[in-house]
Amino acid sequence: MKSSLHALRLLGLAGLGTLTVASALAQDGGYSYGGIGVGTSRSKIDEQDVATTLIGPGITTNVLTRDRRDTAYRLFGGYQFNRNFAIEAGYFDLGRFGFTAATSNASTLAAQVRARGLNLDLVGTMPLSDRWSALARVGAAYARVRDDFSGTAVPALADPVARRNSTNVKAGVGLQYAFNPSFLVRAEAERYRIDGPISRHTNVDTVSLSMVFPFGRVERSAPRAMAMPAMPMMAAAAPVMAPMPAPVVAQAPPAPIVVVVPERRRVSFEAESLFGFDKSTVRDEGKTALDGFARQLDGTRFETVTVEGHTDRLGSTAYNQTLSQQRADAVKAYLVTTGHVDPAKISSVGKSESVPVTKPEDCKGSKATVELIACLQPDRRVEIEVVGTR
Repeated sequence: MKSSLHALRLLGLAGLGTLTVASALAQDGGYSYGGIGVGTSRSKIDEQDVATTLIGPGITTNVLTRDRRDTAYRLFGGYQFNRNFAIEAGYFDLGRFGFTAATSNASTLAAQVRARGLNLDLVGTMPLSDRWSALARVGAAYARVRDDFSGTAVPALADPVARRNSTNVKAGVGLQYAFNPSFLVRAEAERYRIDGPISRHTNVDTVSLSMVFPFGRVERSAPRAMAMPAMPMMAAAAPVMAPMPAPVVAQAPPAPIVVVVPERRRVSFEAESLFGFDKSTVRDEGKTALDGFARQLDGTRFETVTVEGHTDRLGSTAYNQTLSQQRADAVKAYLVTTGHVDPAKISSVGKSESVPVTKPEDCKGSKATVELIACLQPDRRVEIEVVGTR
């Protein structure tokens, strides 16, 4: 009993440590989440080992029935530090397993095993696309295992019920699909290592489907471009006529000289309309918006095209500079390959959070709350300036 309480205290302290670390590292899009999973579990019980341990050496078994599969479920909660790492704690119930056997000493033996407990995992995430991600996890599972025995061999036992608590490693892999920022679905295969009172070091494999509910993630807005007022194009200069000489010999006047001033146009796109959360890969919706912008420029003779990436003030300056430059480079590459912009005339630059649209008094605070993230949305943008003539 004391070992059980000690293990529970350790898991409880680990969970509190998780929350403390989460508070310290809550930046660059961190969020907490909860969920529930249901699936099937499969365990292999060594019937001969159980009979030998309970009844004595030299006893063999003839298994009549086996029950190695059951329904497993788990409840869990965690904190996603960034796009690649999360820590997760939960409660699991692996179900019941058992067998019925006839022994060589003309006895019968029936056993039923149940395993449930707590776990603490480190979860790694590798994005495969805007919605799909691969998962891998490793952690510790504190399991409470109970064995119940019955049959004609049981009266010789001092206690037909045996219990054991232990902590062992667990691991798993899976896939995750994001329907939207507030609802994810996971399909996972996991292996739990448990120690039973009689049969030691048993593996229980599970295959489950889980629903995950993130808290505090910001909904990505639909793609839309905010056109900045274009600078007015200067009117063509009046024709300059050469002075007519004295009417000695008639001469044709020279052709008029027309000076055309290049037009300057600046367009701003919300970052959420072009990219996924904390990403620099152009989404399908973002490609549609950039295609529409490129069509508006058909027939333009470009002199220069400048792509600027901007972020909000949340997170470190170094991280924001890297993200803003990556996003500007991604838009530049798309306009060159799809919009047919001359690569020699287009440049990209990351501005980090140095040129905000919002004012400090409008969006107060430094903690990445849902309200502050939404208020700073205008600062997260990509601006394109085009100088050219038609």
